[in-house]
Amino acid sequence: MKLLYPIVFLSFFAPWVLADGLPELGDYSATVLSPLDEQRIADEIMRDVYASNQVLEDPEINDYIDSLGHRLAASSPDKYQHFNFFVVKDNSINAFAMPGGVIGVHTGLLTAANNESEVAGVLGHEIGHVVQHHLARMLAKQKNDSVITMATMALALLAARSNPQLTGGALTAATANSIQKQIDYTREHEREADRVGLQILDSAGFDTRGMPAFFETLQKGSRFSEGSAPAFLRTHPLTSERIADVRNRVEQTAYRQAKESPEFQFVKIKLLSNIGTADSAINTFRNNLQDKTYSSEAAQHYGLALAMLRKPDLAGASKEIEWLRKNAPPNAMIETVATQIAVAGKSPADAEKQYVNALSQYPDHRALIYGYADLLLATRQADKLLKLIGDKQEQYPDDPYFYELKSRLYTMQGKTMLRHQAQGEAYVRRYNLRAAVEQMDLAAKATDGDFYQQSIAEARLNQLRQQLDDKKRDK
Repeated sequence: MKLLYPIVFLSFFAPWVLADGLPELGDYSATVLSPLDEQRIADEIMRDVYASNQVLEDPEINDYIDSLGHRLAASSPDKYQHFNFFVVKDNSINAFAMPGGVIGVHTGLLTAANNESEVAGVLGHEIGHVVQHHLARMLAKQKNDSVITMATMALALLAARSNPQLTGGALTAATANSIQKQIDYTREHEREADRVGLQILDSAGFDTRGMPAFFETLQKGSRFSEGSAPAFLRTHPLTSERIADVRNRVEQTAYRQAKESPEFQFVKIKLLSNIGTADSAINTFRNNLQDKTYSSEAAQHYGLALAMLRKPDLAGASKEIEWLRKNAPPNAMIETVATQIAVAGKSPADAEKQYVNALSQYPDHRALIYGYADLLLATRQADKLLKLIGDKQEQYPDDPYFYELKSRLYTMQGKTMLRHQAQGEAYVRRYNLRAAVEQMDLAAKATDGDFYQQSIAEARLNQLRQQLDDKKRDK
């Protein structure tokens, strides 16, 4: 089942009072779901997330959201909750939370936010729903002990809230609508999530005023456009009185000017640079620079470099990189564009030199690692590529890309057993156990591995089959 489209924001910031204190964490005694059940639901949802074509495959943007999300989660009341943060390719202003710590953010939310605290306010609220186990407790009221069925219901809910006819094979529209009516968040759930979200926002060092400010921006933007308001405003109408109430309560706290990471502006501009034509983006950034209408001058030059790379105007993009290196603080995202310009210039030797230099400064930056790996694969430098994977994979043991990269390399070398084995491990990390078993079975049956390699493949196959059998018994 594909991830259902469009995904909608599942929550709304209801009024809260700091003096009320924080509520107790959602009690699992109120639900038939155990922590293990929630994690299994999360795994099923993530399998569909990976199978869809709606997840943004950009390591810099995804790493930014993952870093921001985990920074906030570290300040949550539940330090043991596991989270999966990712970005959905959708220009609507939305985000969502699901059982087991699955939190997605639409690209439209990132481009609409004025500052990092506004994005953090949305994520903090969603984390609040997760640690209070709101959706899990509501799903449990369906009195259905099938974890897989609950995962399907959870995914169907996402579609039902926005466009019931898109539920497709998951559930009929009527069933999806029925589920939606039964598990809408209650006012108390929203108050709990607001309180927890506010504490998270404050403890993590963000400006709590980002929360009401973002909603004022949304209301103003939709005031004169009937029917085009953000999805969650249509689902949970936002009045001026409610915004005022939230703002009044937030202003009871001491003012804090939060230090914003440069990555926020770069991520926002990176997304904006890919909207419309390259020429229109170039003109926008040039006009912003000329009129000085920007929050970050460096981000505008960064966006100009990206838009010129799209055109492609490599000379113009290179000039923007030169400006950034002279006038902006060092940043790995700048060096990523520099390497992409070198690759587009079709000079593998120059591109490799750029990657080596950039990785010496930013050895953990995944966009640079990915780019260098792709270059080594394209230039058939197998030994260098295997060394790079060996050096970096330990830092990212759950990243399926490295296993997929190995599979491509072994395919190029004609190593059948190792190709299937690597692809199987990639599927494990994409939560697709069935496909992983199929690939590992092919690896175990291959005849080009030595005894040691064969034994490893067979042992791993037995382990994966056992995991798949366990999941089938949970249905």
